[in-house]
Amino acid sequence: MRLVGLYAGIGGFELGLGASGFEPVLLADKDENCQRVLNARFTGVEVAGDVAGLLRLPKDVDVVTAGFPCQNLSMAGDKVGIEGSKSRDIQHLFELLQSERPTLVIENVYFMLQLKGGTAMAELVRRVESLGYAWAYRVVDTTAFGLPQRRRRVFFVASVTLDPRTVLFADEAGPSEPISPSLDKPLGFYWTEGRSGVGFSVDGIPPLKVASNLGIPSAPAVLFPDGRVLVPGIDACERLQGFPAGWTDANFPPKRSPRWRMVGNAVSVPAAAWVGERLASPGDILDLPSRPLQDGDRWPSAASGGSGTRRVVQISDRPVRRAAPSIVDFLDDGWWALSPRALRGFISRVNQGGLRVPDGFVGRLEAALHGSHDGIGSQAPEPAPV
Repeated sequence: MRLVGLYAGIGGFELGLGASGFEPVLLADKDENCQRVLNARFTGVEVAGDVAGLLRLPKDVDVVTAGFPCQNLSMAGDKVGIEGSKSRDIQHLFELLQSERPTLVIENVYFMLQLKGGTAMAELVRRVESLGYAWAYRVVDTTAFGLPQRRRRVFFVASVTLDPRTVLFADEAGPSEPISPSLDKPLGFYWTEGRSGVGFSVDGIPPLKVASNLGIPSAPAVLFPDGRVLVPGIDACERLQGFPAGWTDANFPPKRSPRWRMVGNAVSVPAAAWVGERLASPGDILDLPSRPLQDGDRWPSAASGGSGTRRVVQISDRPVRRAAPSIVDFLDDGWWALSPRALRGFISRVNQGGLRVPDGFVGRLEAALHGSHDGIGSQAPEPAPV
């Protein structure tokens, strides 16, 4: 099965779908650093630059993947919308689909469903419907696929050859029970925030972010039960996205490395692998509660449409339930201790913001700040908070 990866990044879609027999014949990304990684990891595959420079798709392509830029769509971005300078790159995708009609798979941030009243999602749906596609989408969480990273993303499938519901609505594990943050398990949090949110994740981390264009890492920190406050290194972050450690190691300079941004932007490999499994072997559509999606309705967490009909679908963000290892299993020599400067800044922001945090949380951080616990690692050189 022939695959074209547009806005391919570091190849998360392609690595995931490859497990089900999808073979990339063309990859494209305007970022030269991403091209460097793609050339290193997908040897023998043509790697192009900007999607805008492609005149046509190769013949007999089965699937096109598109992890188009999300910076104008995410909570952490500028929230301009799909017409933003980065996200409007997707217009080139639809130009390429004018002559070919491969199955289309898109991944993006779930905030695109809400931004500016859902106009980005409305435009995406309008464009695929105008090309005669049936479509479906579903918000899924990376933790469902056995990774301790809480990462909710929209997966959108459109096709003229198969029913997209047989891909996205054939598996359902049901919602997970919420786990209250506590200090007896590792507790991931955003150390660069604190006034309006923390992003607690029990025995895991909140979503990896893009970090800075200057290569400044801002991976979440983890407070371990023994009192250590550590930040994962780049190899651990690659594994937390489902890549082998060292996937983006293409001899980039160690300081202000582009690897952080590329990994934060990536599609989680096991989530892409699940989509690939169902593309290769569509399942039976589950009997799920649904209702018509009316003009003016908010975009739900899952929906389907085509041929003039649109429906809201009630389904969880967990198609499967694969046990995730503890974040402890991702500890390696690349983790560093959060610096006193960063700890002081975070503690101050938490106190100013008045956020509810687990009993003893701030006290544990203060103990780490003053070195009054056992097991704290030595402080590695660390950039200031982004």
